[in-house]
Amino acid sequence: MLNQQTLHKLYVMRLNGMADAFRQQWEQGDLGGLSFEERFGMWVDRQWSWKEDRALARRLRNWRLNSNAAVEDIDYQTPRGLDRALMRSLAAESEWVKQHLNIFLIGATGVGKSWLAAALAHKACRDGYTVYYARAG
Repeated sequence: MLNQQTLHKLYVMRLNGMADAFRQQWEQGDLGGLSFEERFGMWVDRQWSWKEDRALARRLRNWRLNSNAAVEDIDYQTPRGLDRALMRSLAAESEWVKQHLNIFLIGATGVGKSWLAAALAHKACRDGYTVYYARAG
């Protein structure tokens, strides 16, 4: 009975990740002799991951761009004049966002400007930033 009350309180406090970890440990029973500190650390890690995942999902949902573009999928073999070092520096920890810089992608029709912008926006979301994506007509 006490465990059910604890679970209920965790969910009410919106500690869903921690509640899920508690429920999993409760159902498993013996955890191979893990100490209380180790088990509690697992609960905190689960809560942290749960919050990070929800925040990322919210940023991506608010972005409203229907694209699965990712900087890891950039094709440098196609001849379109991409500077690999520049793209890596833009993608690394989204430093350009920290510095409040804008990126303008220019080039011929069909070379993948929108896809590259979406990939950089997706990386910025994964790095914890909120993005605004706009197409210039």
